Amino acid sequence: MRRDGANAAQVLTGLVRGSRFYPQLHAVLLQGIAVAGFNVVDLDGLQDALGIPVLVIARRCPDLNAIRRALLDRVPGGARKWRLIERAGPMESLAGLFVQRRGPSPSDAEMLINRFGINGRIPEPLRCAHLIAAGIALGQSTHRA
Repeated sequence: MRRDGANAAQVLTGLVRGSRFYPQLHAVLLQGIAVAGFNVVDLDGLQDALGIPVLVIARRCPDLNAIRRALLDRVPGGARKWRLIERAGPMESLAGLFVQRRGPSPSDAEMLINRFGINGRIPEPLRCAHLIAAGIALGQSTHRA
């Protein structure tokens, strides 16, 4: 996956489908709609390719005006990436977090978040992924998960 690239959904699809755990997977949880900088995930494409719910989860509602300016002014392919963010729709408040979802109803999404919010509001799989990634990249957590 390239930094600020345009292949996030395709790479994630390949990673998930290539996992021996794919048959057991019930949902994909993302901590933000962009990975590797501004490689924006096509939520519809990811959900269609995997056939399971996709949830984007954030503690705070992002500053969409700042994101739009950054994408359009500084990122190659920024207009296309902004359209993906617009197509994902506004974040909704569920279980004390902000969520964009493809697949589950609001009540099912809230149930999933609450079920996995073991040590706080952020679902444990996202919290653990953040800790592992921060440990690998920085040697320690930034305490943002």
